Amino acid sequence: MAWFLGLGIAGVVLLALSFVLDGVIEGLLDGAGVMEGLLDGLLSLPVIAGFVSMLGFSGAIVMGTTGLGPVGATVVGVPAGVVTGWFAYRLSRALVHDSSGAAPRDADLIGSSGSVVTAIPAEGYGEVLVHVAGQPRKFAARSPVAVGRGAEVWVERTLSQSAVSVRPVER
Repeated sequence: MAWFLGLGIAGVVLLALSFVLDGVIEGLLDGAGVMEGLLDGLLSLPVIAGFVSMLGFSGAIVMGTTGLGPVGATVVGVPAGVVTGWFAYRLSRALVHDSSGAAPRDADLIGSSGSVVTAIPAEGYGEVLVHVAGQPRKFAARSPVAVGRGAEVWVERTLSQSAVSVRPVER
């Protein structure tokens, strides 16, 4: 039973190392010409860690609760490890191919509301705080009219990556 517990603990340690050494095994095998897309992602650290830890912990549970011995524990632990490794593989593929994290574009700023941080003179730049994709970002801002600090504004257009043209909100 100690061997199976050791395997389970080693799998958890390997999973912790996978956060630090992300992609190392895949990179080594790609450099050696072994992978070539055949086992893409199946030999990643999270998959191997899931397999080893589930094999170890389920084997220890089987040995501790039944009288099957090491062979029976292995017979139960290997399929459990394969299923856990498969889930780790599918989860990592889903995270890699997630396309919902698109970066905001300049056009996404138009129509956004914000507030003036530094007063905007009629001829010159001030600063506004605009919420973009849920995050506050500060931009240099121009306005055709002077806008005081704390006033609410709307973005009319983007002038550059860090500057916008705004107009005051009239209520």
